[in-house]
Parts: sequence; structure tokens; C-alpha cells
Amino acid sequence: MNNTKQLGIWMDHSEANLIDLNAAENCYTIDSKFTYEVKDEAIRNSEHVMHNKEQQMHEAFYKEIGSVILKYDDVLLFGPTKAKTELHNYLQKDSHYKDIKIEVEAADKMTDNEKNARVKSHFEKQ
Repeated sequence: MNNTKQLGIWMDHSEANLIDLNAAENCYTIDSKFTYEVKDEAIRNSEHVMHNKEQQMHEAFYKEIGSVILKYDDVLLFGPTKAKTELHNYLQKDSHYKDIKIEVEAADKMTDNEKNARVKSHFEKQ
């Protein structure tokens, strides 16, 4: 019996869908606080302010996802944007994640069923 705790995360810069196929509530979403409204308000002040705010809010988004990842042994990050790679780079800088196997894969927009199937397929190969 495999006791490895596995998590799949489909993400872009606006949201992360966390998928744990072994949990009763196997899927939930973490939303980024950097919305179009926040971006629009920040850019009215200046482009520099908008970029700083974007960077701070993305880091808070990654930190929130990272706090969940700490509970797992094996993680798949996938999605259509660079957000998955940015999160992976963010986590690599922190020694708390050194014993967690984290893999990154490209993926298009997907339905919830497609995301679940992708996570299941990925972890069945191992």
C-alpha cells in the first residue's frame, strides 16, 4: 500500500486548483488576490506601483499554496502559464520543500474532470 501523500495543482496566475485524489474533499481552489480591479487601480497610480503590487500579491499567492504543499510528499504542478514554474522556483529557494518531490508539466485549459484524470494518470505511472 502506498502511503505517499500526493497533490496535483493546476494553476495559472489567477487561481490554483488543488487536487488530492485520496481526500474526501479532493479539490479546492485558492484564488490570487491580484485581480483585474486591483491591477487597474494600481496602474492608475503608476506602472511601477502596479508591478510592485503584482509581485507582492503573486508571492502571497505562492506562499499560500506552499503552506498546503508542505503536507504532501509528491506534487505535480501543471497549467497553461508560467505560474507553475514561478511557484516551483519560489519553493526551491526554501529548504522546507527540499524533501518534497515537485514536478512541473505544461497543460492547456482543462475541465475539472480532465484535471482529475491528468493527476490520476501522473501518479499511477510512479
